[in-house]
Amino acid sequence: MRPLAITVLLTLTGLSSLIANDGPLKVFILSGQSNMQGHAHVSTFDVIGLDPKTVPMLEEMVDEKGQPRVLENVWISSIGSSDEEKTGQLTAGYGAEKRGPKIGPEFTFGIYMEKQLNEPILIIKTAWGGKSLHTDFRPPSAGPYVLNEGNIKQLKAKGKDIEAEQAKRTEASGHYYRLMMEHINKVLGDIKRVYPEYDASEGYELAGFVWFQGWNDMVDGGVYPNRYQPGGYDAYSELLAQFIKDVRKDLSAPELPFVIGVMGTGGPTKLYRKDRYKGVHQNFRDAMAAPASLPELKDNVAAVLTENYWDMELEELRHKESEIKQQIKEIRKKVKQGELSKQAGNEAEQQLYDETFTERENTILKDGVSNFQFHYYGSAKILGQIGKAFAETMGELMQK
Repeated sequence: MRPLAITVLLTLTGLSSLIANDGPLKVFILSGQSNMQGHAHVSTFDVIGLDPKTVPMLEEMVDEKGQPRVLENVWISSIGSSDEEKTGQLTAGYGAEKRGPKIGPEFTFGIYMEKQLNEPILIIKTAWGGKSLHTDFRPPSAGPYVLNEGNIKQLKAKGKDIEAEQAKRTEASGHYYRLMMEHINKVLGDIKRVYPEYDASEGYELAGFVWFQGWNDMVDGGVYPNRYQPGGYDAYSELLAQFIKDVRKDLSAPELPFVIGVMGTGGPTKLYRKDRYKGVHQNFRDAMAAPASLPELKDNVAAVLTENYWDMELEELRHKESEIKQQIKEIRKKVKQGELSKQAGNEAEQQLYDETFTERENTILKDGVSNFQFHYYGSAKILGQIGKAFAETMGELMQK
């Protein structure tokens, strides 16, 4: 096995020039929490075709029978999204396993990365739901998480043993960082197990890393007590910069291109209908993107604002739907009390929707959502565009 290496492609002049037929296998690492796992059910694919801007993407995602494509040149090993490791050619089903099949960003990332490179690709995906950077993915150079004054005050109020709680936090610090690195090294140590046609004589090249995480840090007021103030998430920016440097060090890949997927659930904050979370969400997004502007990282780290791929039409329809919720409740109350049969209640609800929305809008509401808002509505239209943006941004970094 040849040593790990990052090839600096200094002679490239455009994405088309990334095409190569021979050479090291390109390996990309995708890591994060639940939105990297991906909660977009394949049932939401068809809605992508209702928007002229995303029709071309849908055509790349499905085969001639309208089924999710199986990519012959893109292979994947994924842990965390299911109880056991999943490997094989990339297709739908490598998202969160429960109530699947689902996709995460990996599906369109693989599609559009392969289009740029026109050669075999290996994706190593490590994603676990509900995990923080401050503790779970904490980089080694940061040391263990140390309970702050606010944490200690809260724990004392609950009658907890502070020393015991600190010991637990110390043990948890970096646990998922270590699991991530262990799996990456496991796959790289026996690539043929995942990609049977791998040519060991050509070796492999760590070509890029995508990080898509953040929710658990954003909502943690104990760790970030000043989060409603500008700079309240500076500690996250520092940790993420350390994370990037530690990953590169541990993989012996000092120039590894790194894409940060900046949290964007809800869309651009300037379009929020309510101001309650506007400030804290924007503060966190700014903190996530900050490492890409650091002098020592800016040349090979880039931030993708996932808010740009939020489905604003769907958001408006969901708001409009909320306006008839009281009428829906009244119908269901009558069914429960026996004033309406179940069938009559269903018909009354459907009539209300038909009177409120067009046929197209009803389809978007019914088939375009498969999960919660914080999971990007489980929308393949949203997550598909995010994965595509990750691939395109990675291609731009590779040119450097």
